[in-house]
Amino acid sequence: MIHSFGRLSSGQAAPDAAREGEGAAKTGEGMLETAATVSDFRALTEPARKAARILAIAPASQRNDALRAAAGSLRLRAADILVANARDVAASRASAAFIDRLTLTPARIEAMARGLEAIALLPDPVGRILSEWTRPNGLAIRRVATPLGVIGMIYESRPNVGADAAGLCIKSGNAVILRGGSESHHSARCIQESIRIGLEQAGLPGACVQNVPDTDRAHVSAMLGAAGEIDMIIPRGGKSLVERVQREARVPVLAHADGLCHTYVHEKADFAMARAIVANAKMRRPGICGATETLLIDRHIAPDLLPLLIQDLHSLGCAVMGDDTARGIVPDLEPATSDHFATEWLDARLCVAVVEGVDEALAHIARYGSGHTEAIVTGDAAAAERFLNGTDSAVVMWNASTQFCDGGEFGFGAEIGIATGKIHARGPVGLEQLTTFRYEVRGTGQTRP
Repeated sequence: MIHSFGRLSSGQAAPDAAREGEGAAKTGEGMLETAATVSDFRALTEPARKAARILAIAPASQRNDALRAAAGSLRLRAADILVANARDVAASRASAAFIDRLTLTPARIEAMARGLEAIALLPDPVGRILSEWTRPNGLAIRRVATPLGVIGMIYESRPNVGADAAGLCIKSGNAVILRGGSESHHSARCIQESIRIGLEQAGLPGACVQNVPDTDRAHVSAMLGAAGEIDMIIPRGGKSLVERVQREARVPVLAHADGLCHTYVHEKADFAMARAIVANAKMRRPGICGATETLLIDRHIAPDLLPLLIQDLHSLGCAVMGDDTARGIVPDLEPATSDHFATEWLDARLCVAVVEGVDEALAHIARYGSGHTEAIVTGDAAAAERFLNGTDSAVVMWNASTQFCDGGEFGFGAEIGIATGKIHARGPVGLEQLTTFRYEVRGTGQTRP
């Protein structure tokens, strides 16, 4: 079973993600021989499976205590985390947008801690009665939510992803083995150690949350081949990584596809609102998956509004490329090709296309989009409904920035990914999507004729 998430790049992967699909890195530090790495991977999976069994039957109060203790541990060890992160940042040679994804600050560490506390406040997803009925023979049947077991998480170099994934897995009763990007290795290990302390303070096994011990990419091969030891793999990274996981995995995969978001400014849009939304959707954090990569603007308002939007974007340091019609209005725009419209930049770059109405906007999205997040800016309710109903994406928005596509913003506490597939999970993936179910059948002595 392969599901599809939307994250990194269609035409241009982020630096770490592009390297994830290559052979083993040579860090010279804590490295293991490839064969030993694969054969010794059970040193992680065996304690993870034992921990998962304990975590699955732990009461919600204990799992919540672990999350709150982990949050406190993150705060107490914030200085150590910042030192580890500075080491990662100093070694990086990536783009400014990628460095932004990699960098931790006191505020971002506090946000991680608050995220864990927010997860603790959410309803318990384990043990929910999803449905129940009684058969004519008197058998009472329930479908009940249960943890998946052991999750393998392979992710790009945003260190907070590890904390979010750990928090969601603890709450949903799953153990997790984390393999972060090599550029964030020191940060990830320090964060994981903080969470382990919280787990043990609450009386739960530290092995509920583990990191692979070093940056050897053989760990990825080991995770992908760990059928029977890992119950699901979640890759969250660039296109080369995701393709490798889908090609090689012997474990069920909840996989990331390309992520490419659009904002369409309709002819009935309020200009001030459109300017605020477009600037935020692209430039609040251009390196995240919810950043708008293509601006679609209605032909009727483009001559008046497009120069203002371009002015706003340029003032924020965004490079803008346009189709022929857009360049006819703003001549100094770089030309945008079909390949550009199919690229998720994850950087301060944006493509612009001028379209004739909602249907043409939808056709553009259908051609180039990845099913992640699309937005329309308009004061026309009928046009908005036509757009919302006509967009085959996981998340569609009306008069809001695409950067609101986020588990925290949706009230999930955090997210482990943005699902763009149509099976099992769509949009921000939170606690409920990290459970499966079992059937419980209660009888009074019935036998089958």
